[in-house]
Amino acid sequence: MNQYITGAVIKELREKNHFTQAEMAEKLCVSDKTVSKWETGKGYPDISLLEPIAKAFGISVTELMTGNAVSNGNVSANMLRSQFYVCPVCGNVIHSVGEAVIHCHGILLTPCQAEEPDENHRISIEKVEDEYYIRIDHDMMKEHYISFVAALGSDKIQMVKLYPEGNAEARVKIYGVRKLLLYCNRDGLFSIDVRSRCR
Repeated sequence: MNQYITGAVIKELREKNHFTQAEMAEKLCVSDKTVSKWETGKGYPDISLLEPIAKAFGISVTELMTGNAVSNGNVSANMLRSQFYVCPVCGNVIHSVGEAVIHCHGILLTPCQAEEPDENHRISIEKVEDEYYIRIDHDMMKEHYISFVAALGSDKIQMVKLYPEGNAEARVKIYGVRKLLLYCNRDGLFSIDVRSRCR
């Protein structure tokens, strides 16, 4: 039953929110004995109560069921702190400006961690009028390819989706770009500071 809400999670969230069992029971229109049963593992909340329980704790149903509360430290929504999530099944790319709980194809996705480009993912950047022309030294085959290129500034993101058997290249507007990201479907996310490359 660890894929369902556990008593330990309910107890932890109740105590974190400074509710007694009786106060929690009142919010949910159940008895305090019912809350006690949940917390001791002698029973589980009815599925119809998941949304009211999550609402009482100020979290999403997904956070409640996984036991992982999300705290967004990027309240200013600075685009340079963007997170990217990529589904390993369909390749779906999801962008968030803060922490999120994201599922695709039934899989809980974790944010990609960017690394410095290696010799297999060399990036060249050239200024062409008001754009950066970006080329990645990488084959583009169905099994192994660059999925997207993203250019980030503090207030905007430009994202170019690439496809197998196309070219590993993109153009983005120069204005405000500070960071460049590329995602390889096998090797993950790579990041470079554009300002240090293009002076």
